[in-house]
Amino acid sequence: MKNVILATFLVMCGNLGFANTVQEAVENPARTEKDRNLDEKRKPSEVLEFFGIRPGMKVLDVFGGGGYYSEILSYLVGEDGSVTLYNNSPWNNFVNKSVTERLRDNRLPNVKRIVLEPADLDSVEEKFDAAIFVLGMHDIYYVDEENGWPAIDKEGFLVNIHKLLKKGGVLGIVDHNAAPGTDPSIVGKIAHRIDPAIVIKDVLAAGFTLESETDILRNPDDNLETLVFDESIRWQSDRSVLKFRK
Repeated sequence: MKNVILATFLVMCGNLGFANTVQEAVENPARTEKDRNLDEKRKPSEVLEFFGIRPGMKVLDVFGGGGYYSEILSYLVGEDGSVTLYNNSPWNNFVNKSVTERLRDNRLPNVKRIVLEPADLDSVEEKFDAAIFVLGMHDIYYVDEENGWPAIDKEGFLVNIHKLLKKGGVLGIVDHNAAPGTDPSIVGKIAHRIDPAIVIKDVLAAGFTLESETDILRNPDDNLETLVFDESIRWQSDRSVLKFRK
């Protein structure tokens, strides 16, 4: 009951529940039960700590989907920081209702929502301390016109993300792993996975350096082939967590 009262107070006040640490942000009682139920499998505390996200930062949430990470980031970066929740129009069509609800009534006042096609990302004037790209990198490699997913200029997209970061800025990437050597245009469409070696190669080509990686989301029992939305592997896929630096 105490947490319910505190959560209601925070929402009414327009998010005063800013945190000093990642763990405090994740434990904010204003987060929904639906989001909190995913924490054990998504491990946001460990992921954001590894990426080095801190209070006061300006963070770009690339293909942020429904805003699971954007909300945690909102509490973490605080009133001196900001979060830009970015989706392209196909992603926005899928998550529009959930994002609208998450941000309703200025609930997360330091979160700005933008919808742009990847080719137009260079129109963003703000510069960021960090960008996170969680479970979306594989989406830039395949085409599915029938289901509303047009081709993306992946090289240009990654270069634009590089341009949006300040010198020394971090790009943190999490994605579902595919078997080594698999074609990202095929396995991305069929299983929503990608060979991490391709991620590293293409992000390095955009001007970043690979600073470190961690095995916090690895699962050696994953066959690297099953569709990640299959209930047998949902939120349990073998995932790479990579930290790049501009």
